[in-house]
Amino acid sequence: MDRKTVNWGVLGASGFARKTMAPAIHEAQRSRLAALATRDASKAAPFAAFAPDLRVHESYEALLADPEIDAVYVPLPNALHVEWTEKAARAGKAVLCEKPIGLTVADIDRLIALRDETGVFIAEAWMPAHHPQWTRAREIVAGGGIGRLHTVTGVFTYGLSDPANVRNSADLAGGALRDIGVYPIGAFRLATGLEPDVTGAEALWEDGVDASTWVQAQAGEVRFSFHVSMRTTKRQEMVFEGDEGWLVVRAPFNAGQYGQADLHLRREGADDVILRFPEARQYAAQVEAVAATLLDGASYPMPLEQSRGTQAVIDAVFDRLGAPG
Repeated sequence: MDRKTVNWGVLGASGFARKTMAPAIHEAQRSRLAALATRDASKAAPFAAFAPDLRVHESYEALLADPEIDAVYVPLPNALHVEWTEKAARAGKAVLCEKPIGLTVADIDRLIALRDETGVFIAEAWMPAHHPQWTRAREIVAGGGIGRLHTVTGVFTYGLSDPANVRNSADLAGGALRDIGVYPIGAFRLATGLEPDVTGAEALWEDGVDASTWVQAQAGEVRFSFHVSMRTTKRQEMVFEGDEGWLVVRAPFNAGQYGQADLHLRREGADDVILRFPEARQYAAQVEAVAATLLDGASYPMPLEQSRGTQAVIDAVFDRLGAPG
């Protein structure tokens, strides 16, 4: 890329794009929020408030045809992710797509093939990979900081009562596992380097989507279990237990929004250690990592192959769960 700055376009004025990702693009170094696709001018106004030179296109196709746009962020409902990632990539735009970027491993295999065919950057927006707390957590676990790892547990829950929300739509591929299952699974894989085999799963189904899901898995001698839900209070935590201590990641996924990013390390016979990361901005760091790849040729920390491994676990959970009960 000849430019020194990546010009970004956003497909759709979703609440998450407005509140989180568009401001992160605006904040990130060497990136510029240049365009938004929405038919509703009133929805564009909050974006233009911090990006006054924003161009507003009335269709996704028009934004993809904009020659000034280098990269596209896709925050659409889950069922539309593959379609619009493919269209954007074939239009020559780099793509950062919200999770889950695909609904099955086969979907991600298609995107890997498209990436390799076109040479266009395609990645899933899994922001914990860009947060320094996870780099440190991986170092502690891999370096024997808690001894021999034997148990990992995770939880990510929140309350969602609006029946019109896309996460409650079976047609739009909603449900807790597709919305947030990528987080505990991805965190386990990132921190341990292990691939879990699913041994059990239960779900609470509502209108064809899993409102809550509980999963048990095994990776060699390491047991892994997690719970995701859209029907309870906000809670996030990942716990890594070893035979010499344990490590708690207190705000593992929405660090800074859910709570302060810190790690709590306890070892037998030693004082507790609290490692804090108050200045880290994982969404802006994610955008900057894309820019580093596009402008400098840097290796991207969250390639599609990593997304594929997490999706393989999600596929296995759905195989265990079977049809909605």
